[in-house]
Amino acid sequence: MLTTVLFDMGGTLEDIWNNDTTRAQVMARLARELRAAGLEPGCSMEEFDRRVMEGVRAYKQWSERVHLEKKPEEIWPDYYLRDFDFDRQVLESMAEKLANLWEVTFYHRELRAGAGEMLQALKDRGYRIGVISNNASLYNVFDVLEQYGIRGYMEDVTVSSVVGYRKPHPGIFQIALRQMQVTAAECVYVGDTVSRDIIGSKRAGFGKSVQIGSFLSAQKDAQVGADAERPDIIIHDIRELVDWLDEINPEMALS
Repeated sequence: MLTTVLFDMGGTLEDIWNNDTTRAQVMARLARELRAAGLEPGCSMEEFDRRVMEGVRAYKQWSERVHLEKKPEEIWPDYYLRDFDFDRQVLESMAEKLANLWEVTFYHRELRAGAGEMLQALKDRGYRIGVISNNASLYNVFDVLEQYGIRGYMEDVTVSSVVGYRKPHPGIFQIALRQMQVTAAECVYVGDTVSRDIIGSKRAGFGKSVQIGSFLSAQKDAQVGADAERPDIIIHDIRELVDWLDEINPEMALS
């Protein structure tokens, strides 16, 4: 029997997207925060943007190759801002603040329509609920869940920057299972990408995996081969999850 539903965050419980406007906004805010701390970039905003994005790409290439996540105090001086001669001690002291700033400014985030209703329906049926998220900030996921008013539904929140593994690495799923004290076979995982969420949860032995599309799905799954693991179902409205679970897991359905 399926007893537990674990969710991805960005692209799943929340809608997330970025564009040229959000990129310009994060660069302006980042430059202001650095200058306020006495760290002067010493270049034009165009050059600042170029250098930062080169560092971001370098970190993404590394982390997505090895499926590991570093702490913010390593990411910012060693990757994102590596092309600036900033005082490392100062940068490390403000790294988490910068990490959270990046997550909430480079990306536009909002709770997915129907997510709260869906979580309440799962709770009413007795499901245990949690989150497994790739995020380069230590606290962003926790803070955003609070802002959305859904933190109380979550029995556990497992974040890559805290545990050191990124989806699809089995380590992040195994840690979540141990923290929830549940077997993989009892769990459903819901995410928006095949490359991270479906492949990762399938290889971790989850009973079922569900995909819901997002802005990130196509770009993150561009390199997924035709022989990759596939979801048990694809949904388009997150509320569809409840009806599907009622059908395949009648033991938990409301009478």
